[in-house]
Amino acid sequence: METSMQPMKENTVFVGNKPVMNYVLAVVTQFNNGAGEVAIKARGKAISRAVDTAEIALNRFLDGVTKKDIVTSTEVIDTDTGKTNVSSIEIILSAKK
Repeated sequence: METSMQPMKENTVFVGNKPVMNYVLAVVTQFNNGAGEVAIKARGKAISRAVDTAEIALNRFLDGVTKKDIVTSTEVIDTDTGKTNVSSIEIILSAKK
C-alpha cells in the first residue's frame, strides 16, 4: 500500500470485503486504546463500505470524534489484462482535543 501520507500505520483500518461492523469495531477499538487519529482506507468497490464505516462509527459509537480529512486518489494497478485505474479513499477521523 502507499505510504505517502503521515506515518500512521498502526492507526489505519484497511477496509475490504468483511461486514461493515467488523471495521467499525476496529475503528472504535483504536480510539478506545488512546489513538488521536484513525485513518480508514479503501480501494475500488470497498469505498462505500469505508464511508459506511466512518458514518456508523461517528454517529453511533464515537463522541468527541470528527472527520478531519478525506483524501481521494486514483492508483494504477497491473492486472492480467494490462494496467487499470482503481479509485481509493482515505478518511481520517480525529479526536477533539
